[in-house]
Amino acid sequence: MAQHAESESKRPDLRPRLVGAIASVVRWIGLIFALVLVVHVVLTVGSANPNNGITNFFADVADPLAIGFKDLFTPSDPKLFVLVNYGLAALFWLIVSGVLVKIIRRFAG
Repeated sequence: MAQHAESESKRPDLRPRLVGAIASVVRWIGLIFALVLVVHVVLTVGSANPNNGITNFFADVADPLAIGFKDLFTPSDPKLFVLVNYGLAALFWLIVSGVLVKIIRRFAG
């Protein structure tokens, strides 16, 4: 029995590494979501061809990521509409992922 307990104490604690990996994944997901939204804003404000495949791709992916921000403000200028609403959604994902990372690391001890 003493040997079993001793071998367990020599085993490296994987919990900090696992928590660090989970926190990194959460951080990267937030960054990728924000990046997609920002690219959509840049393409829209920059007057990219709306029929281009890249522009369509980012618009299609950004729509569900904008969640409740998609139509929060309704300015008459379509570029300002995208800039404000999708820009706020990008900030939201950065803030939420940052807060989640802190919570994950705090609960990990």
